[in-house]
Amino acid sequence: MSTQEVETVSGKSDVVLVTLAVLAALAGVVAFALLSEQALAVRLGALAGGLVLAVILAWLSPSGKRFLAYGQQSYEELRRVVWPTRKETLNTTGLVMAFVVIIAFFLFICDLIIEWGLYDVLLRISL
Repeated sequence: MSTQEVETVSGKSDVVLVTLAVLAALAGVVAFALLSEQALAVRLGALAGGLVLAVILAWLSPSGKRFLAYGQQSYEELRRVVWPTRKETLNTTGLVMAFVVIIAFFLFICDLIIEWGLYDVLLRISL
């Protein structure tokens, strides 16, 4: 795994593009809400248009390009993961379920002992 320095938003153009992208996404959502009396196709078009414009603006910014590169690296890392087989998954799930049942039974017994100690022993002493 490579170590990279964390970079924050830098440059005025980057800030402007990211801000415009957020505003475009918000405009799409607000248009969808305000056009409640229009046909659903018009409302969905306004929403999709705002979101598509936001994605395009974000993609053009340096921060968006870094985010896209991060997503590609994450996908490459995900492809390298060795996933367990069905048998391993079922065995592990069975062990977890058995452990849960054992712990539940243990806590039930502890609860009975505490109840017996509080209600039967302590209350008889105080009478």
